[in-house]
Amino acid sequence: MIQIDRHKWMVCLTVLLGAIMSAVDTSIVNVALPYMRGNLGASVEEITWVASGYILSSVIVMPVMAFLSARFGRRPFYLFSILLFTVSSMLCGLAWDLPSLIVFRVIQGLGGGVLLPISQAILRETFSQKEQGLAMGIYGMAVVIGPAFGPTLGGWLTDNFTWPWIFYINVPLGIINFWMATKYIQEPSYLVREKGKVDWLGLVLMTCSFVAMQIVFEKGQDKGWFDSSLIVWTTVIAVLSMLLFVWRELTIEKPVVDLSLFKDINFVCGTLLGAVFGFCLYSTLFLQPLFLQQLGYTATQTGIILIPRSLIMALAMPLAGRLYNSWGPRVILFIGLAITVLSYWQFAHLSLDVNGDDLLVPQLCQGMGFGMMFVALSTVVLSTVEKPKLTAAVGLYNVIRQIMGSVGIAIAASLLSNGVTMSRSVLITHVTAYNPNSRHWIADMAHGFVKHGMNAYWANKAALSSISDEIDRQAQMVSFNHIFIIMAVVFVVSAPLILTVKEKPRSKEDEVKVLAE
Repeated sequence: MIQIDRHKWMVCLTVLLGAIMSAVDTSIVNVALPYMRGNLGASVEEITWVASGYILSSVIVMPVMAFLSARFGRRPFYLFSILLFTVSSMLCGLAWDLPSLIVFRVIQGLGGGVLLPISQAILRETFSQKEQGLAMGIYGMAVVIGPAFGPTLGGWLTDNFTWPWIFYINVPLGIINFWMATKYIQEPSYLVREKGKVDWLGLVLMTCSFVAMQIVFEKGQDKGWFDSSLIVWTTVIAVLSMLLFVWRELTIEKPVVDLSLFKDINFVCGTLLGAVFGFCLYSTLFLQPLFLQQLGYTATQTGIILIPRSLIMALAMPLAGRLYNSWGPRVILFIGLAITVLSYWQFAHLSLDVNGDDLLVPQLCQGMGFGMMFVALSTVVLSTVEKPKLTAAVGLYNVIRQIMGSVGIAIAASLLSNGVTMSRSVLITHVTAYNPNSRHWIADMAHGFVKHGMNAYWANKAALSSISDEIDRQAQMVSFNHIFIIMAVVFVVSAPLILTVKEKPRSKEDEVKVLAE
């Protein structure tokens, strides 16, 4: 056996540590943004770039990982990324103003954006064909659980120390990760170093497109989408840059991104399913805290209530990985999708009277469904990709999933805002002076205010204000219900794609490797 197989669990621990650091940092700053805003004198709109800058730069670097790995060697590139992430984390904590913090967060994202997908590629190479499901289950724990626990960890560090500690905590972990990587990560034998001209035009076009798309997704709702000239022109730049980028990569001899991967039907269909998964997962992570806080829960209580979903995901992923070889990807995907759709159906029938206990079963179902789908998708989407193209495929798959996650958040926010307006306009038609139930309710509320010492005029005003607030709450609840139904429908519509995915038959080389282990 080769050296990397004898140390596969240490390799696994090494890349898992880097992946967790990167995944956690996508969300750990969210709860600390108000404190940063006060310390740095920033507006609400300005401080959001601390979060979006990291995500944007990590998305930009993902598709070019294969090019950079071939150029400089994957092991040196991975080590450099750990070092870049660690040093920039320290600089984020030491930032003296908002521009410096944003710059350091962008640099941190360039390092962190490499750690997640390369970890996936290394795990696939380290574990045998028989253990691919298990490997992706372990990887999934870092990718999905990290962002879920990030706000909880960030809140604890901010409350007990200060906000720079959400960055300082990466420094000792980064040093340990760098040492472990130098000891256990090996250069893959199939990788051939490539020299020659760099496709700078392709890099610039891709960066312009991704930056423009991120601005559209981040600012579209606030600016009224296409009512804003900024959003219109940014969308034009995003589309034109992407079209020119695709043309460039298909015509140049050595492209910075290998688009020939899309000739693999299995990869295409798996990536489409991954895009749907990212769309629904990230929109759900965005919506559910808002839903709980609308019910009156604090940020801390919301985090605690959402923990069961994260825990069941952590348990479901290794289990799905072990069942993968026996049941195959299609069965795992169908079961995971069915459970996920059931969870959305349960969420869509909740009311304002629910409590934390009522949310337990839908959360457990959702965590189980998401966990099973993630493992199966992460495994099967790369199963037919040749090893020399594995790093490029991992980068493309992850960047598309991330981008669709941003799209999901933007669309969910828009649906929620528009849904509240429409639902309120419908509900308010039933609250009129001609409706005896409305008159009775307002009279009872006004009588109650009078009992507490308020005069009749102001008591009636307070009653009308209270019923208006209740209409707002009910309109929000109806809007949440409709969005959860839409998410369920999106998954159901995507179900036929599962029939197109297939697992590559195990080769004789893999069989020998399994027996040797």
